[in-house]
Amino acid sequence: MLSAMDSYRKGWATRYLREAKAELNAARNTPYMAAGFIMEALTKAQAAIYYSLGDPTFIVPIVHETLNTQQNVKDPVLNFLVEIEKSLQQLAQSPKVDNEKTIEHVNDIIEFTSEIVELFGCESS
Repeated sequence: MLSAMDSYRKGWATRYLREAKAELNAARNTPYMAAGFIMEALTKAQAAIYYSLGDPTFIVPIVHETLNTQQNVKDPVLNFLVEIEKSLQQLAQSPKVDNEKTIEHVNDIIEFTSEIVELFGCESS
């Protein structure tokens, strides 16, 4: 799982990361529409990690199973993905939130996502 991304996955991971940052900027600039932009930013950050790790169709079920069984997770990346999924579910259930606080939280998630994409995106020679 620690192998470098191929160019296809790297392209999608960096695209989703770039779009997550743009969505978050849109949330900051249009407070009356922030909830939707925040959800999109979080979803795209999540997708960036999925593509960094491999094929999302294999990773998504692992995240959902881990979340549903509420098992203790030792893998930091899997734990982070479970936390993103929890955040998405909370936002979907109650979209009326403190935008500033939520934007800062999602910004932190995007920053950590950026580190993950960079870590897994290193080309091995």
